[in-house]
Amino acid sequence: MGPLAGLRVIEMAGIGPAPMCAMLLADMGATVLRVDRRGPSDLGIPGELKYAVHNRSRNAVAVDLKKGEGTELVLELVGKADALIEGFRPGVMERLGLGPETCLTRNPRLVFGRMTGWGQDGPMAQAAGHDLNYISLSGAAAAVGRAGGPPVPPLNLVGDYGGGSLYLALGVLAAIFEVHKSGKGQVIDAAMVDGAASLMSAFYGMYAANTWTLERGTNILDSGAFFYDLYECADGNYISLGFIEDKFLEQGLKLLGIDQSEMPPKMDRARWSEAKVKIAGRVKTKTRDEWRVIMEGTDACFAPVLDLAEAPKHSHNVARKTFVEVDGVVQPAPAPRFSRTPNATPTAPREPNAESLLDWGFESTRIAALRKLGVLG
Repeated sequence: MGPLAGLRVIEMAGIGPAPMCAMLLADMGATVLRVDRRGPSDLGIPGELKYAVHNRSRNAVAVDLKKGEGTELVLELVGKADALIEGFRPGVMERLGLGPETCLTRNPRLVFGRMTGWGQDGPMAQAAGHDLNYISLSGAAAAVGRAGGPPVPPLNLVGDYGGGSLYLALGVLAAIFEVHKSGKGQVIDAAMVDGAASLMSAFYGMYAANTWTLERGTNILDSGAFFYDLYECADGNYISLGFIEDKFLEQGLKLLGIDQSEMPPKMDRARWSEAKVKIAGRVKTKTRDEWRVIMEGTDACFAPVLDLAEAPKHSHNVARKTFVEVDGVVQPAPAPRFSRTPNATPTAPREPNAESLLDWGFESTRIAALRKLGVLG
């Protein structure tokens, strides 16, 4: 099931964006095998394995890569794979005997996807870091926040997942597409700082055109504009209003019960704060659910602000099956959707199991021998 059915991917176990990329590929039908370390590991799993949603829909095998037989086992898998993805610091795979040169010698068609924060080269390539550091260097972190306030961490959506996982997945699939033309694999250098910068392309363009300021909370999309913000309701919940276009602004103000003639011109930035006070006061007169009755489904560009407990229960998400339940854990369904090759329902994350190698053509006697040598967990 899924458009990537038949694609074989090796995932070197890690945390953050590489596992998320592997999840995306597995959700779309790729056969992904996670090569985990043998013994205790710190993979960011919160409690029971079933809660590590980013590890869903694939098998895992625990391999001792300190043993030569373990390295050879991974190279045998490389020979059967279309792609390998890893998220170690530059040089770690080389020290394990599994660097790109070695792997591409074993399989010249292999796509070798490398996920790091700073990239494979540059003066900070070997430094430790996390999402917040990478988006800080890209210009993204400085742009997120309200006027007069500090930058606000946008979860780890921009660096780890948006600038990391998605760009790694795009790079891997683009390179696999190219293999069909050239017959040759290649290395993908996916850096979160690069991906986060790429996500900021439109804002760099607006800044160059002098339509975006460096002061947070003063622009159209950063909570500066009265027509694009989150507003508190009478019950302490919030709604989102995004009526940027004139026709949507007209309908939005009408549904709010505000006379547009009493509002300042839409692009008069000097009076945005005045307009926000007026809208905020009006929104505060009703609860979130009362505003939903009035505005939901209209062209006012409205949505209630839902938390993680509420979002899966919203009627639109229920109708589209945007969320699924796997082993008692409610989680987002695979995305995007395909008309002819639909994605399969996700399966719960699995503990490393040597028998996973059977699906990759290894015989049970070979697996038993590797277990006896202490190579497999």
